[in-house]
Amino acid sequence: MNKKHLEVVAAVIIKNKQIFCCKRGPKGECAFKWEFPGGKIEQGEKPEEALVREIKEELSCQIKITHFLTTIEHEYQTFTITMHVYLCELIDGTPLLSEHVEAKWCEAKRLSELDFAEADYKFLPLLKNII
Repeated sequence: MNKKHLEVVAAVIIKNKQIFCCKRGPKGECAFKWEFPGGKIEQGEKPEEALVREIKEELSCQIKITHFLTTIEHEYQTFTITMHVYLCELIDGTPLLSEHVEAKWCEAKRLSELDFAEADYKFLPLLKNII
C-alpha cells in the first residue's frame, strides 16, 4: 500500500528564551501530541511562504523566519512526511489557538518533558543549544 506523502513546514518560534509549542486536537494518528506549529505546503508555494501563511491562519500572528534548521523525513503508520523546520521570531500579535487544544512557551531544556509527535522528536536535540 502506498502511503499518502505530505510536505509540511514547522516553526520553532522563540520569544524571551522560550519556544512556543502546541498540542494537537483529537483527530488523526498524532492526536493530543505536542508539535511545533505549521502545516502543509500548497502547490506552487515556497516552504517559507507556507510557514508564514500557516502561522497567520492557525495562530493569528506574524512571524519572521530567521534561520532554516533542518528537514526531517518520517514515516507514520498511515502517511509519510517531509518536514522543513525553521527558527522564527514572533513579530506581531499574540498566538491565538484555532486548531490546537493547548499551547505553552517552554524552555529548550524542558521540551523533552512534552509528549511530541514522533517527527518533531527527531529535531529536539538541535534545539537544546540554540537559546
